Amino acid sequence: MKKVFLILAAMISLSAFAQQKWTLKDCIDYAMQNSITLKQAKLDKQTATETRKQSQSALLPSLSASTNQSFGYKPWLSSGTTTVTNSTVNTTVNKTYYNGTYGINASWTVWNGNQNHNQVKVNKLAEEQAELTAQQSANTIQERIAELYVQILYMNEAIEVNKQSLETSKKQEERGREMVEVGKMSKADLAQLTAQRATGEYNLVESQTNLASYKLELKQLLEITDDQPFDIASPAASDQQALAEIPSMMGVYEQALAQRPEIKNAELAKESSDVQLKIAKAGYLPTISLTGGLGTSTSSNNSKEWGSQMKTNFDASAGIGVSIPIFDQRKAKTAVNKARITQEKALLTMQQRQKELYSSIESLWLDATSNQQKFRAATATVESEQQSYDLLNEQFNLGLKNIVELMTGKDKLLQAQQSMLQSKYTTILNQQLLRFYQGETMNI
Repeated sequence: MKKVFLILAAMISLSAFAQQKWTLKDCIDYAMQNSITLKQAKLDKQTATETRKQSQSALLPSLSASTNQSFGYKPWLSSGTTTVTNSTVNTTVNKTYYNGTYGINASWTVWNGNQNHNQVKVNKLAEEQAELTAQQSANTIQERIAELYVQILYMNEAIEVNKQSLETSKKQEERGREMVEVGKMSKADLAQLTAQRATGEYNLVESQTNLASYKLELKQLLEITDDQPFDIASPAASDQQALAEIPSMMGVYEQALAQRPEIKNAELAKESSDVQLKIAKAGYLPTISLTGGLGTSTSSNNSKEWGSQMKTNFDASAGIGVSIPIFDQRKAKTAVNKARITQEKALLTMQQRQKELYSSIESLWLDATSNQQKFRAATATVESEQQSYDLLNEQFNLGLKNIVELMTGKDKLLQAQQSMLQSKYTTILNQQLLRFYQGETMNI
């Protein structure tokens, strides 16, 4: 019943989402709850937790109870039990017999060079690493969602630009037909206007196809497999967002270095390798253990009663054992050498993660800075090209400019508009990712 309720709740939640447009926060929240990758990472964390609990329990003594019940048969047995009843001697030969043993045994490793305690430390670190791995996967998913979300926003605006361009091309084509009818334009020039209109239609279809592809990829990333309509909210990304101050590269790096899960994970791996080296060195040390046991037995061949046998045969034992390694076929030395190699590799991995983090932040910062500058330049270029094209269009309608000049002006305007949009949204995305590396929530 509980499973049915959870399934219905999930269906209702998904249906509610399908009826509204998804914000970036909606996408991230949904992915954090439904991502198969994250669910697998959480299961890995649970496995690490169970391993840690088992190693902690291994510090305690072990206690076990045992019993063995057996039947026996002696086919050539000739002597047996003799009894006298009313002056009559009776001899009974029992060729089958029954034995039973009962015992309780305990053992405890008192000291083994602290291998058991250090193993608990290693498993605790592994549990923390599993949690950090899950966080790392969550960060990767959030970053990819942001990239797709911004790309969709960019394509939405690019489609509007292409629609406006296509509408202008249609009007120019219609104007060209009118000019051909009155003899002010050749059919060759009209053909160029028609080709320009066809190119505009192609550009619009291509941008719409790209938009559908990005939406599909985002939907798949969110693990949505039904056929419900899917669309994102399209907040107006203002120019002020793209022109906002970009955080300093070193400031972002220092904050990311202190909190990013991939860095903490590498640090814990280095710490774990240090403890594993101690475990390996303990192979040179003796092991001290305590043992104890209680036991008794019974047999059908014994003339005493079962309870009497249990009491008579009862014994208790306790002992201490010491195992001192003398020659172990180089096992301890090999383990120590391997642990040192693992330690060095962990140190190099940590340095590599720090270098990769710096490289990622540096790339984001450079992209944000350069695209912000491109956006400023592209904004001025669009204004200039728009004025130039408006003048060319007016002069073309008056017959003062030819078709080649008009088409060249329009191509320049369209290219400037696309460049402005691309640099704008690239800047916004990189700014969001930089803040995400600082530990802030992405919000567009």
